[in-house]
Amino acid sequence: MPSKPYRMFSLILAISIFASAGGRADKEEVIQAQAFGTTTMAGKSFGVTIYIDDHSTPAEQKALIDAFKSGGHDAMVKVLSKMKSKGRVRLSSGGVGYQIAYIRNIQTPQGRTIRLLTDRPIGIGEATYASRSKDYDISIIEIKLGGSEEKNTGSLIPGARIMVNKKSQQIEIESYHASPWRLAGIMER
Repeated sequence: MPSKPYRMFSLILAISIFASAGGRADKEEVIQAQAFGTTTMAGKSFGVTIYIDDHSTPAEQKALIDAFKSGGHDAMVKVLSKMKSKGRVRLSSGGVGYQIAYIRNIQTPQGRTIRLLTDRPIGIGEATYASRSKDYDISIIEIKLGGSEEKNTGSLIPGARIMVNKKSQQIEIESYHASPWRLAGIMER
């Protein structure tokens, strides 16, 4: 059941996904973490490995912004799905993982923040039975690296939808689950 829009990832995150500074990755990065469920997913966990080959360009950022402005979430996802892969995210459940279409690296006074946005693979069961979950077709990861494992934090929204709140006119991210998964034990390899 979809949750109310999760405001931790509201205007500030949504805009900074699209409007933050970035650059090319000097070399491949590997980041490992453990995802822990919160609220309705409490007690569940899995490993996450992120491989970053490159960062998104200002032209790719502009393409996503323009698509969202002109056609909303669905238009943005269409553009996102056509972007060249910038890396991969692999879950401990195995397999080669999923491509990451959009990656930003933002320098902060405490270290840096990495934001990843990608179209979420829709399983055959979701597609066949027209499950409402298939409307939440992007995944968002935010990792804050502060120089030491103890200072590193992160969140994962496996199924999300971006929209504009009609009353406040703010961009909101609605999660299919009640709240994001908490990322802990984040290590750069």
